[in-house]
Amino acid sequence: MFSYDPYAALGELRPVPPLELTSPDFTAGGPLPDFAWASARGGEDRHPALRWSQPPAGTLSFAISCFDPDAPTGSGYWHWAAYDLPADTRELESGDGTARSLPAGSAVLPNEARLERYIGAAPPAGTGVHRYFFVVDALDVDHLDLDIGATPAVLGFNRHFHTLARGILIGTGDPADR
Repeated sequence: MFSYDPYAALGELRPVPPLELTSPDFTAGGPLPDFAWASARGGEDRHPALRWSQPPAGTLSFAISCFDPDAPTGSGYWHWAAYDLPADTRELESGDGTARSLPAGSAVLPNEARLERYIGAAPPAGTGVHRYFFVVDALDVDHLDLDIGATPAVLGFNRHFHTLARGILIGTGDPADR
């Protein structure tokens, strides 16, 4: 397994207070639930339920993503990225991660498969245990003005400058289990 933590590096650039991010579907550092795997690997391509603590004053929206920095690409693999979640959102039930499954006004960007939804874990054989970073950022704007079809990395760049607090929950996926 790789040890690079992209969010620790971001925190060095611009420290932000933590949000507590949890899931009733898996424990921090533990394996993802079966349904959060890709359908081609016996899963259902559904993100786990996520819950976060009260954000700081001034929070006007949230952005959320799932990123695998351990993918053998040199740049990781984005499984999901959404933004403009309303400021009163504190949880998401498990779902496909499409805009219609999220609170009204939310927007979803194309993932690495160019689908505007969550795509489940599918680490290739021989690449070791992968980490899946579920990240929720409380933002100081109610809308991020992103181009249609923007990438999750563009979202990351824009949210970086508006983040008031960040919650990170890491799940794992072992290709040897599939």
